[in-house]
Amino acid sequence: MSGPQCCENPPTLSPSSGVGSVCELGGLKSYVSGPSDSKLAVLLVADVYGYEAPNLRKLADKVAAAGFYVVVPDFFYGDPYDPTNAEKPLLLWKALHEPAKAFEDAKTVIEALKSKGISAVGAAGFCYGAKVVVELAKSGLIQAGVFLHPSFVTVDDVKEVKVPLAILGAEIDQMSPPELVKKFEEILSSKPEVPSFVKIYPGVAHGWTVRYKLDDEKVVKSAEEAHEDMLNWFITHVK
Repeated sequence: MSGPQCCENPPTLSPSSGVGSVCELGGLKSYVSGPSDSKLAVLLVADVYGYEAPNLRKLADKVAAAGFYVVVPDFFYGDPYDPTNAEKPLLLWKALHEPAKAFEDAKTVIEALKSKGISAVGAAGFCYGAKVVVELAKSGLIQAGVFLHPSFVTVDDVKEVKVPLAILGAEIDQMSPPELVKKFEEILSSKPEVPSFVKIYPGVAHGWTVRYKLDDEKVVKSAEEAHEDMLNWFITHVK
């Protein structure tokens, strides 16, 4: 988390972005999008910049358009990381927002979804969010998981995954370099009972799937490719 890549290309947060709405779910403010009567849900767990990031909400809307009820909870309780706040540097911010706490909150959100009649839940985590999703995947509380340029996920974590898992990594990544992603792939390959998909996208950096600049055509194209891979994984395994 101390690496500079977590701080690159911070989004301009916008509480009004997206075609969905904000409501309370499981005690957390959440951006929700998609058919409320769907039996299939997807939980998106944000990076350190939180649930108001416009690119993340745009992706939520894209997944919702495929028929999923998509939920992006505010696991940071209105306190996303702010790179301009010198009084709260990244390590201090993380100490206040440990993934373990977000995992506990995620369990409550999933319970709320199940109470609404949802029968299957997939979860995708971006950077920080991948650590939350791996805990969900280890616990078997979701039907499928996706990591996108993960942070903090360990080899031991991946060994304990119980559900279908896709890992979408960046070629230029200090947090989860390709060598580590390859180790994840080896572990998953040794577990044929757990379907897996691992892909490293060339020429892109940590955070690229949600922190791309719209005028960078190459990165936008790669981000959209990753979005499609993520969506296809959910279509296949969350049903």
